[in-house]
Amino acid sequence: MISVTRLLFDTEYFGDSLRYSRHAHGAKNGATGSSGPVVVWNSTRTCNLQCVHCYMDSDSQKYNGELTTEEARSFIDDLAEFHVPVLLFSGGEPLMRPDFFELAAYTAQKGIRPTLSTNGTLITPEAARRIKEIGVGYVGVSLDGLRAVNDKFRGREGAFAAAMGGIRNCVEAGQRVGLRFTINRHNYEELDRIFDFIEAEKIDRVCFYHLVYSGRGKQMVADDITPEESRQALDTIIRRTRDFEKRGLHKEILTVDNHADGVYLYLRALCEDPARAEKIKTLIGCNGGNRSGIAFGEVDPSGNVHPDQFTQHISFGNVRERKFGDIWTDLSQPVLAGLKDRKPLLKGRCAECRYLDFCNGNFRTRAEAVTGDFWESDPACYLTDEEIGKKTAIND
Repeated sequence: MISVTRLLFDTEYFGDSLRYSRHAHGAKNGATGSSGPVVVWNSTRTCNLQCVHCYMDSDSQKYNGELTTEEARSFIDDLAEFHVPVLLFSGGEPLMRPDFFELAAYTAQKGIRPTLSTNGTLITPEAARRIKEIGVGYVGVSLDGLRAVNDKFRGREGAFAAAMGGIRNCVEAGQRVGLRFTINRHNYEELDRIFDFIEAEKIDRVCFYHLVYSGRGKQMVADDITPEESRQALDTIIRRTRDFEKRGLHKEILTVDNHADGVYLYLRALCEDPARAEKIKTLIGCNGGNRSGIAFGEVDPSGNVHPDQFTQHISFGNVRERKFGDIWTDLSQPVLAGLKDRKPLLKGRCAECRYLDFCNGNFRTRAEAVTGDFWESDPACYLTDEEIGKKTAIND
């Protein structure tokens, strides 16, 4: 996760203390040397929508084998013991779990910051008040465009209007809320309108996700944007973030799932503001790039532990059988061990890149989806061969 706001202006929000702490550098099992990883818990696969790019391949049916309330409380106890700083409740749609409010409140009581990733359609005024009261730190509502574009992606007419109701209910309750927007061929030209939208609706935060080819998203490789379009998208995000800052609008702007973004911000700053570039370089150096399997992990509805939510086909163990911390530190699992020290395993452009310390090979699941090799180059890296210092064919 790249905080554009933090890199450009030193404006700090909650997560920045984990992303850019000098204590994060070199940590192998958590966000810092003294904390565990941020954990996503896909608490249910059931969902009232059917999004075309859903990495969990969720739908409205009831799935067997999901953690019970008692098992979930025990899992949360284990996370607290391992000093996990944040637990993100995701899905499917987490608000479809009848015990969501009980478990989110319990998470807060155990000293872990609960956050919520939701489609927003079930956040009534009463739900928004309860979310605020139990101490949920942040609510991220997934939108992939305005109105018709979003409804097409979400698989239900009226999904945009229902999500807007949930967002407005959060704003009215004083609950911190933001958008989660996955950039792809069908919506990247809407970026300017998304910035207009969050200003008009008094939304605190927006995360622009790069597409990951996982779940139903495996069918969307051709729907990803080109390297040049990725650069144009980042240019728009930078321009509008600067505009917000200039006008005194306090919005947290982030990009997610492509650490080429941090390097791109650094390279732009080298031309525009060398002093700022050095600060950006320091910050992305502390962050260290993609840290799936290190500072970030996921647990699926049945309790299986994965390196991140997009890598469901690789499991390290199950929290019903072993404590999360024991699973996370067990280097007998070769993929987990590899992720914690991946640089010697990376291939192709990633292996040659001069910015590997700032990116850490980016997203392994995308590389595997396109090449069949988990350690190959991430095809969504939009930096040029010249920028990354790749040797030319004549020198090879």
